Amino acid sequence: MDFSRAGQAAAKIKKVLQQVGVEPGIVRRAIIVAYEAELNIVIHAYHGTLTASITPRKIEIVAEDEGPGIPDISLAMQEGYSTAPPHIREMGFGAGMGLPNIKKSADDLDIQSEVNKGTRLRAAIFI
Repeated sequence: MDFSRAGQAAAKIKKVLQQVGVEPGIVRRAIIVAYEAELNIVIHAYHGTLTASITPRKIEIVAEDEGPGIPDISLAMQEGYSTAPPHIREMGFGAGMGLPNIKKSADDLDIQSEVNKGTRLRAAIFI
């Protein structure tokens, strides 16, 4: 729930990708994945991490959290579906586009989640 820091990890990833010369379109897709995953941690989790691995072939972003988990991943992947509470929506977040945006931006996506334990999202963007 620390919205003051939301987006900082994605911004750091963007800076590194630009420094190593990744094509702007690829950077944009990676940052959409990173930012949406980071916001999901801020909105829904008790604790979480966001990491990025960069190789000449791909960018891999992993978001892992301890939180309520996702009871129905296929439902959560539908545009507009959200479990964000009203006060989060009033802040302009929780529109139900996070996971769909991640799916559109990633070349490969894997989500594992256990209710009342947490979620692990792994997304790859090929260079």
